[in-house]
Amino acid sequence: MNYTSTLIGYPYIGEEREWKKALEAFWRNELSEEDFEEKLKKIRLSRINKQLQLGIDMVTVGDFTFYDRMLDTALMFGLVPKRFNWQGGKVDFHTYFSVARGDKTAVASEMTKWFNTNYHYIVPEYEGQALQLTENKVLADFLEAKETFGIIAKPTLIGPYTFYKLTKGYNKLTQVEYLLALLPLYTQVLKELVDAGATWIQLEEPSLVLTLDPAEIKLVKEMYDQLATAVPEAKIMLQTYFEALSAYEALSTLPVQGFGLDFVHGYKGNMASLRQFGFPQDKVLGIGVVNGRDIWRSNLAEVNATIQAIEQLSHAAELWIQPSSNLQHVPITTSLENELDPVLKQSLAFADEKIIEITGLTKYRRDKDGSLQHNFSESMKAIEALKKHPIRQNKLIHQAVQTVTKQDFERHSNFTKRQTIQQQALGLPLFPTTTIGSFPQSDEVKRNRNAWRKKQLSNEAYETFLEDETKRWISIQEELDIDVLVHGEFERTDMVEYFGEKLTGFAFTKKAWVVSYGSRCVKPPIIYGDVAWASPITVKESAYAQSLTKRFVKGMLTGPVTILNWSFVRDDLSRKDVAYQIALALRKEVEALENAGISIIQVDEPALREGLPLRKEEWGAYLEWAVNSFKLATSSVKDETQIHTHMCYCEFNDFIEPISALDADVISIETSRSHGELITSLQVQPYKKGIGLGVYDIHSPRVPSEDEMLAIMKDSLQVLDRYQFWVNPDCGLKTRKEDETVAALANMVAATKTLRQAVQQSTSS
Repeated sequence: MNYTSTLIGYPYIGEEREWKKALEAFWRNELSEEDFEEKLKKIRLSRINKQLQLGIDMVTVGDFTFYDRMLDTALMFGLVPKRFNWQGGKVDFHTYFSVARGDKTAVASEMTKWFNTNYHYIVPEYEGQALQLTENKVLADFLEAKETFGIIAKPTLIGPYTFYKLTKGYNKLTQVEYLLALLPLYTQVLKELVDAGATWIQLEEPSLVLTLDPAEIKLVKEMYDQLATAVPEAKIMLQTYFEALSAYEALSTLPVQGFGLDFVHGYKGNMASLRQFGFPQDKVLGIGVVNGRDIWRSNLAEVNATIQAIEQLSHAAELWIQPSSNLQHVPITTSLENELDPVLKQSLAFADEKIIEITGLTKYRRDKDGSLQHNFSESMKAIEALKKHPIRQNKLIHQAVQTVTKQDFERHSNFTKRQTIQQQALGLPLFPTTTIGSFPQSDEVKRNRNAWRKKQLSNEAYETFLEDETKRWISIQEELDIDVLVHGEFERTDMVEYFGEKLTGFAFTKKAWVVSYGSRCVKPPIIYGDVAWASPITVKESAYAQSLTKRFVKGMLTGPVTILNWSFVRDDLSRKDVAYQIALALRKEVEALENAGISIIQVDEPALREGLPLRKEEWGAYLEWAVNSFKLATSSVKDETQIHTHMCYCEFNDFIEPISALDADVISIETSRSHGELITSLQVQPYKKGIGLGVYDIHSPRVPSEDEMLAIMKDSLQVLDRYQFWVNPDCGLKTRKEDETVAALANMVAATKTLRQAVQQSTSS
């Protein structure tokens, strides 16, 4: 048996977020194109050097990006939306970043979740344009590694089926046209890589773990038959992840030289397929046996046993030992985390530590001299020590979760009755205007927070600053004539981290960054113990803001499922039990806000959908406990108290029913980049509760006009009753500049007033 250590992909942001800093400096015109490219080249090469130093046998290239790899692939094939007036040839930086972020004349391309992760990709748009290979970016990365390090790396790119499935714009009539244009470009890329000396080429096909119908299976076969016929000399590793390979019996016969399978998240399905169907003896098997999506140390004895079982079932001639997915979903190294609980730290493995696990396992399987037995024992001891940690022994919390009843999930009255009561109690105008919660976190806000954290600013001085900033923005909102206000969240860094810091059971890192979208990086909290509410978290700030105005101020919380899905979660309890622990803690915070006189409370669940199993037939169990977690947190309030929630980018067309099941009085949905699709969906499946369809995209610096937003509002009224419809941006405004925020909100309010006047005139006439 031959063994090779390799990766599907490695984080590209740098240990100190050098990538993000260079990107944003370039956007601010502080770096020339030449200096920007040079900085990113340095980061790109340092990643390869790191993998070589850690002993990876086969380095992967093509996993680096200037913004997003789906965007890279789309623009490499000339899929530039017509509104950006691209004239052909290599795509310049201005066009590249305009597609990603929008510009003064054109809205950005849609952004949505990468399968069931918290990473967002740019959705390719097909408009019938003539496709062309504008630049073989993967070839450039391959040659760079070859020239710099003298290695034959494994180039990787998004596979043709996944890229096709994730593109929008084609229909039943144009999909064949699109495929006929797309496949020759993949052929050209493969041919150029082979000619340059590539011995293996990785095509990432995560869409092949979804449920496939016979027509889709046939299409996959036709695509790969065409590639194999056109470039027979190409050795393709067809890489899947996030679940088991679907339609294994049919797809395992594809004309490729290797399959990469996930034996962590897809363990059950892939092992069953190996038992039932075996594995083609002429192919290499890539085995994802180290979890590429969590931060916990592997039990090396168990992983070794899994490898042995795979060997016996597959009889593969060669195994590639690798993570279950691209390591971009985890931080880079634990070596920078010097303030963590030692018991916790020794149980962690970030990207570099996972590489050490992979190379160690590969050497052990290759040499079989028992040299890693001590390390097997070490990993087990670390895992056992965390299991016995006092922070995991809160019997009261465990008992509270076990005694939750159906009644704990229900409001006192149904929505129709609550709506009437709330309309009388709140007295809001038609089409109430509001924002999602956060306002721009200026350099001054960040400086003061950093100074306070470093104890260079006293608690009293910091609180005074926060109060002044809140007071200023309450005044700005009143001047803009927004109906329901927010305090601005200037005390908060990340919407999950802030709550985790106030609850028990959480740990926080200093440098453990991962990318969420674009240059937006987050440090997910680590839920490693039992979660409990200790004292009020948001009451002081919300009550202060409410004291400054006669208008209603929303209380702002992050929901239990989002806290769960945007954290690294302990793996000794079910996710349902952890979610219920968080929900019970937030329930106390909701009650504390209500007791403090806050009449509107928003509990955001932007990550509700991303926890869904990838296969639709498995959604039911997750949705039951996820929806119940939200209801557990919010259902104890009076009928007069209005519960809001908010959701981010996701496909809502098949998700209206779970959204309604949350039983929130008002939901705001982030849909400005895909507004038309949601309107069509709501025509088919109406939504009856309060809803705000985000009327402009906050992820772009452009300020939309009053007419642009008015058009979206009028479209919304085609499918919503006027008494349902709220007006708001599509997400929080933390990352925007103050001037663009105020200008956009002024246009939003003006458009709302125009709409009110038009509706009132039509009603009276």
